Amino acid sequence: MHVLSVVDTAADGLRRVSDEAVDELERDAEQLVSETAATAEERGLETVTAVGRGDPYEEIGAYANREGADLIAMPTHGHRGLERFFLGSTTERVVRHADVPVLTIRPDEDARIAHPYRNVLLPTDGSDCSDEAVRTGIGVVTGDDAEFHLLSVIDTMALGADVRTEMQMESLEESANQILEDAAAVAADSGVDSPTTAVEYGSSIPNTILSYIDDHEIDLLVVGTHGRTGFERFLLGSVTEKLIRTSPVPVLTVREPTEE
Repeated sequence: MHVLSVVDTAADGLRRVSDEAVDELERDAEQLVSETAATAEERGLETVTAVGRGDPYEEIGAYANREGADLIAMPTHGHRGLERFFLGSTTERVVRHADVPVLTIRPDEDARIAHPYRNVLLPTDGSDCSDEAVRTGIGVVTGDDAEFHLLSVIDTMALGADVRTEMQMESLEESANQILEDAAAVAADSGVDSPTTAVEYGSSIPNTILSYIDDHEIDLLVVGTHGRTGFERFLLGSVTEKLIRTSPVPVLTVREPTEE
């Protein structure tokens, strides 16, 4: 496990401070990674520590690519009060751009962190991106006791009152069940033969997912982010962003591989 801390010398304030002040910040960072590594080693993990300087997002991405990392784990910087509802800029940029899955954890007191994972939620909309999230989510969870939940959410607000007839709702539910069937086939190819499947109706997709987390004691949420290129890659989907900001459990985001 690599433990990295980056001194943000790209910040406006630090551009005007002395080299001695930056050196002091670097010493603080070295102390932080040493303490974190010691905690990891107490749990039987081998560690490598590193301290960088520059833009944290750029340094994290460069380090991950250079060292061949297959997962990035970082806090959301969700705080109490109003600040809790904003995703930290570094975390948001890493999630948007990272070529590997990113595990985000809210550092709030009410966040639920459990390991090993026992109940893993994999929302799916039938896209290639969701399928990749199913594969990756199953791949990173160890242990035979984990229960995988496949969830399809029907967004009732997006339908409009004029289309909410019984026949049309039945058609939407059939489509949702087909999405779950296809996702279950992806799960089976990854070694999970009997996932729990559910269709939920809701006026807000993220809120419906969050309710499912609470109702079923989920301890890991796995979501896909589209593997966009160009300008679209700079926009994090609103559903994914809200889930990262407000989920009481860790969120693993998985980008759909882009074609070379």
